Amino acid sequence: MLFAADKGDINTIIGGIAPDWGPFGSLGNEAKVMVEVVMAVAILLCLAIAVWGAAKQRIGATALRDTFSAEQGKGLIIAGLTGVFIIGSLGTLFTIVYGMAV
Repeated sequence: MLFAADKGDINTIIGGIAPDWGPFGSLGNEAKVMVEVVMAVAILLCLAIAVWGAAKQRIGATALRDTFSAEQGKGLIIAGLTGVFIIGSLGTLFTIVYGMAV
C-alpha cells in the first residue's frame, strides 16, 4: 500500500503561505507563528468572500434574475481573489522594500 501523504506534515501546508523571512529572520518563533496565523486567517477570510461572491452571482443571475446582485457577486469574487494574491505576496514585497532601503 502506498500513502500519498506519507512524508508530509502540517509544516508542508503552512510553509506554503508562510513568508520567506529574509531580513525579518531575527523575529522570535512566537512572532513568526503569530504572523503565519494572521496570514492564514486573512487568506481564509478572502477565500470565503470569493465563495460568497460566487454564490451571490450564481443566485442573482439564475434564480432571482437580479443583475445588480450578479454584479455585486463579481466584485466580491475579484476582491477576495485579489486579497489572497496580496496576502500571499506580502513576504516578497516586504523583502523587496527592505532591500531597496538598505
